[in-house]
Amino acid sequence: MNIMKKLLISTLLVLGLSMNVSAQKRPPAPPHPSKTELVNIKMQELTKKYNTEKKLILNHPLATKQMKRDQMKALNQRYAAEKRLLRQAK
Repeated sequence: MNIMKKLLISTLLVLGLSMNVSAQKRPPAPPHPSKTELVNIKMQELTKKYNTEKKLILNHPLATKQMKRDQMKALNQRYAAEKRLLRQAK
């Protein structure tokens, strides 16, 4: 009787632990994007950032036309340089 009780307890313990371990397995990792996909994602982020900054510059209430023109020129140069770097990474 005592042996049966110990066997039952140890069986339940082992079963419980194995179920706990199997429940903790991680789901499979998502596939890694290819290099061109990464570059395209970065390009979209860059374009979004450019459009946001452009809107901020053009809608600034205190900046004069000349200041806006200068800031847009600098923004366009920076955007072109970053775009060129991304194209080289392809």
